[in-house]
Amino acid sequence: MQAQAVRYETVKVERSRIAAKVTASGTLSALVTVQVGSQVSGRIQEILVDFNSPVKKGQVIARIEPQLFAAALEQARGNYLSAKANLAKARVLAADAARQLARAKALAADKLIALAERDSAQAATDAARAQVAAAAAAVEQARAAKHQGEINLAYTTIVAPIDGVVISRNVDVGQTVAASLQAPTLFMIAEDPKKMQVDTNVAEADVGRLTPHMSASFTVDTYPRERFHGTVRQIRDAPQMVQNVVTYDAVIDVDNSDLKLKPGMTANVTFVVAERDAALVVPNAALRFRPRTDDAAKGSHHGDARDGGGEPSGRHTVWVLREGRTVVPIEIRTGITDGVLAEVLNGELRQGDLVVTDVRSGRGAGSGSRAPSGPQ
Repeated sequence: MQAQAVRYETVKVERSRIAAKVTASGTLSALVTVQVGSQVSGRIQEILVDFNSPVKKGQVIARIEPQLFAAALEQARGNYLSAKANLAKARVLAADAARQLARAKALAADKLIALAERDSAQAATDAARAQVAAAAAAVEQARAAKHQGEINLAYTTIVAPIDGVVISRNVDVGQTVAASLQAPTLFMIAEDPKKMQVDTNVAEADVGRLTPHMSASFTVDTYPRERFHGTVRQIRDAPQMVQNVVTYDAVIDVDNSDLKLKPGMTANVTFVVAERDAALVVPNAALRFRPRTDDAAKGSHHGDARDGGGEPSGRHTVWVLREGRTVVPIEIRTGITDGVLAEVLNGELRQGDLVVTDVRSGRGAGSGSRAPSGPQ
């Protein structure tokens, strides 16, 4: 009967560059995006810009039909003039009442009229003065109504609040907008399309590894072979719930001088949280490998790749193939990992050693163990 041979899968320990990364998805947007709305209701009379139109601050971009607001302003101006006339009349009457009072006081002093007539003149004078105050208040009210009419008429001309580019137009000529409850959004203007940001959803397990000013890179579906670069501006503390997972927004500043990137694009972001050059590395599979039996040093056992290595960073035992058939355990301490390889910080592991990543059994004439011609 043929003996069952033990065949090890091994990988040679080498030095290589390794980087620990955090991945996340995000959405591109302009640094500043302003929604341009209407403060008044009415029908759109004219639209002077379209999608992608560059605009300057104060530039007229649309107009609402002004006839109703012009008529309301004319009425307010008429009411204001009427109120001013009523004030002038009240002042004349108050002056006459003051003269009547002075005459009544003189006659009463000479006992030529009854005191009741003097008191009546005093009351009429007080009433005339109150009427002057009421007329003056009416003038102020009419002035305020006239000013409001002027503002409403001015609001029929829609202007750009900032320099930028129109990225959205939500109305057409002839459409009626209603501003009774909230200002309807007519346009969206991006301040500077050459400067953009990526808002990423970083899982709570990874957000503690990110810091401001950290470099990041990302790809977009439009340019799958091109990698764009940016810098983390801030990590916002406000939590977000995405598919029952708590995430945080890491904002990345991106230079878009070539205008390739557009608002709303999905970005697949990679943050490099740590990196090493020429680090001694082992595959993570070697950290998880454990023999089934305790006679590993004899080379006459079966093995499996059960996860007994614990965390990727910390203390681990790896099994090294010696003399082509014997495996021996070596204690190491690992550092950063990129998900495939792990950095070896210390231990007796040396460059060129063959670490075991898996073991397979087979039937053959020999009874020895050998390393396959796999990755070296």
